Amino acid sequence: MNRTVFPDNLKTCISERKPIVGTFLKNTAHEQIEVLGQSGLDLAVLDAEHASFDRRTLDACLLASRAANMPMLVRVPAMDPAAILQALDMGATGVLVPHVRNLADAQELARISHYGPGGRGFAGTTRAAGYGQKGITKHLSDTAKRTVVIGQIEDIEALDQLDELFAVEGIDGYLIGRVDLTVALGETSPQSPKVDEAVARICAHARGKSKALGMFISDLSEAPRWMAQGMSFFLTASDHDFVFKGAIDLREKFNFALEKL
Repeated sequence: MNRTVFPDNLKTCISERKPIVGTFLKNTAHEQIEVLGQSGLDLAVLDAEHASFDRRTLDACLLASRAANMPMLVRVPAMDPAAILQALDMGATGVLVPHVRNLADAQELARISHYGPGGRGFAGTTRAAGYGQKGITKHLSDTAKRTVVIGQIEDIEALDQLDELFAVEGIDGYLIGRVDLTVALGETSPQSPKVDEAVARICAHARGKSKALGMFISDLSEAPRWMAQGMSFFLTASDHDFVFKGAIDLREKFNFALEKL
């Protein structure tokens, strides 16, 4: 296992632009996290936006991520204070929040993801707070050092406010939602010139800023190109992909074995 990224240092690794690769989890079974924790992947994202996670399955999966010592983000359904609060209270390393379109969205995301005036509500009896054993001072300190907040850039509106988005404190980085951006731009291929230009534009605005930049890619051979433009973290595939490709591989190998009879 080559993983050097863990829940307590993910925030630092993102800040230092260390190369990071992870995947999405669509299945709500917590056992898969115990398996992935041995894979060497740097992190995983529970996709509560597009998959059937509820509070109980999120809780079980986040408990499993702690047992596996694997960084785990939750992609919440929307920029909802309650959804973000619950994910972080249950012990998520951080949150991935879709559709950050403008300065107001970014400021709201930063506010509701951290403790402070008008921010995240405090409860000392949660998993994140050690079920009452940490105390306020230590929990606030640990949370400030550990909590990762990533916004998604995937809307046309965001392209006109990139400098404003990258200037907001309290957000560690942005993930380019290239597929959503593709659809928003009226295209059908993430590799179309129009989409490519938009992604390159985001990269150009991110240079020299304090925010890390990443993207979902289906083909990791793209990673070197985008890393040269400033990206440092990538999400690819999902547990559904792993199962499907593994099953296809098994079928092909069995067919090959039959041909030898």
